[in-house]
Amino acid sequence: MPFCPLYETAPRLQTIMKTLQDWLSHLETAHSAGPIDMGLARVGEVKARMGLQPQCPVIVVAGTNGKGSVCAYLSRIYAQAGFKVGTLTSPHLLRFNERIAINTQPVSDEMIVGAFERIEAARGDISLTYFEFNTLAAVDIFMREQVDVMVLEVGLGGRLDAVNIFDADCAVVTSIDLDHEAFLGDTVEKIAFEKAGVFRSGKPAVCGQNPPPQSLQQHAEAIGADLLLIKRDFDYAPLENVQWRYRYHPQHSDGITRNRNALPVPALRGAYQMGNAACALTVLETLHDRLPVDLGAVKRGLVMVENPGRFQVLPGRPLTVLDVGHNPHAARALRRSLINLAFAQNRTAVFSMLADKDIDGVLDTVKDQFDEWFTAPLDVPRGMSADALQQKLAAHGIDNVRSFGNIGEAYRAALAKAGENDRIVVFGSFHTVAEAMSVLP
Repeated sequence: MPFCPLYETAPRLQTIMKTLQDWLSHLETAHSAGPIDMGLARVGEVKARMGLQPQCPVIVVAGTNGKGSVCAYLSRIYAQAGFKVGTLTSPHLLRFNERIAINTQPVSDEMIVGAFERIEAARGDISLTYFEFNTLAAVDIFMREQVDVMVLEVGLGGRLDAVNIFDADCAVVTSIDLDHEAFLGDTVEKIAFEKAGVFRSGKPAVCGQNPPPQSLQQHAEAIGADLLLIKRDFDYAPLENVQWRYRYHPQHSDGITRNRNALPVPALRGAYQMGNAACALTVLETLHDRLPVDLGAVKRGLVMVENPGRFQVLPGRPLTVLDVGHNPHAARALRRSLINLAFAQNRTAVFSMLADKDIDGVLDTVKDQFDEWFTAPLDVPRGMSADALQQKLAAHGIDNVRSFGNIGEAYRAALAKAGENDRIVVFGSFHTVAEAMSVLP
């Protein structure tokens, strides 16, 4: 399977791992150390032992949804401007290498194995999680490859995420909503405080939500971060002829205003993508003195950007959409985007979710957008069973449901049944989209 537990710890190796798959198999089956330890002391100590102190600008991106898209915009635009960009994202869809990219291209197995070996040599008796190995390996590779800028996506929350051992020259929180409540808290204010933990004193802190939760704003003020709010310090507006405008006008500045007019609509689909792109352009503005980017690079980056699985519309007929959204906030965005699509004669959902997600909130949001549902259990420890999925859909009055052994079977059946004027939407989890992608024709 392309996904593995984020918080399994790796005991001291007794054998030498020769291939990337050897390493991943080891990390996937490592013994648990009990309750999740989200502190930064262990991974911070290994970072110090390895001497991982980036000399280039570091951008840290957090948020409930949208952080992957912001990373994709930044990576593509900076690469188009001629900079060497290292990007850490998670999770991956088909290959682990997707998590660590240079100039938007996954690095080689050999690079990752080399980094894992250096981490193993440095950690001694310190136990590290799967994601901590991932984070350290990425920065180790980026430093050795002498990238000009690092774009690091937070895995979970922010304050206690492994990425936060690195100080952000500019931090982003794209959006804040309920998700991962067991680890981040059961209110938006608690979650916002965790995400604001990536902010740094005296450094720009971009927030793509206005009004922001009070806890985020208070934390930024308390540490002296330079909070930049959408609709206050920067904004955007659609224009005619499939274009849009971006405006940067920080309230604390001495009259600084920068406009980017006649921008091409981002290649990433979804009405919310202009907001994500605006957050990325704000990062460009804050780091312009160190990483100057011309308008041509911005435009090229916007039209060339890719981020598989984020309201990804596949070519051909029937119209097929892949969306990794797995919480009510993402479901609301998915619904708005589906409404904006052309009429579909029959609308099929290929759907599954993890048991610890808010499936009730997701179903309540999107159930009116589908005529039939093809479901299947996910073959992962947190996956919902076929019976549990059926019961949840029935509880929401959804009765046109077919169950399959796995998502690959469900997707193939949906394709076989659909006419060219129909629509298929695969959604509910990264796992769901990954399984469908693995059987794409």
